[in-house]
Amino acid sequence: MLGTQKSVCRLIGAATIAAALYAAPAQALDNPMAAVGLANFNPLGDFLNIFREPATKRKLIAWSGDQPGGTVVVSTSERKLNYVLGDGTAIQYGVGVGREGFTWSGTKKVTMVREWPGWTPPSQMLKRRPDLPRYMPGGIDNPLGARAIYLGSSLYRIHGSNEPETIGAAVSSGCIRMTNEDVTDLAARVKVGTKVVVLK
Repeated sequence: MLGTQKSVCRLIGAATIAAALYAAPAQALDNPMAAVGLANFNPLGDFLNIFREPATKRKLIAWSGDQPGGTVVVSTSERKLNYVLGDGTAIQYGVGVGREGFTWSGTKKVTMVREWPGWTPPSQMLKRRPDLPRYMPGGIDNPLGARAIYLGSSLYRIHGSNEPETIGAAVSSGCIRMTNEDVTDLAARVKVGTKVVVLK
């Protein structure tokens, strides 16, 4: 009798395991992120969104803020950069922003604008990514893209990108990314001394 009960228990256990193994691949195909326990991992979800949501196209919008014409206002949460024209309108661009832990806010002034700039990764970045080159000349493969707008004495830049699919996502180390077309347009509008306001 006892042997029969053990056999039945083993049979039920084996059937349960088989059912779970059969169901797991189907669940993984339906929601692969959930299958590996990452369904609510926002940074990865945000990264995946760059392949599904097109970046905002440059457009003219109504502007009711109190910043004077010629000011750049970045909304990190909205992933938008606005160049205030001063007539109640602004040019709005879609941007990529700092990933979690790398966002910032504050007011800076443009100190320099460079065309197809070279890139020297800062020491903090090299600690995280020792595989990066110590210097990369300007060009289409350079992560700073077609233009770089330098902000104060900080390491932050508003710059183009060799990864246009990341525009609209939070994936950078704190810099504001734009498409090369958009940053070229913005760089032609700003000058040394232009005020840049970065909001959360």
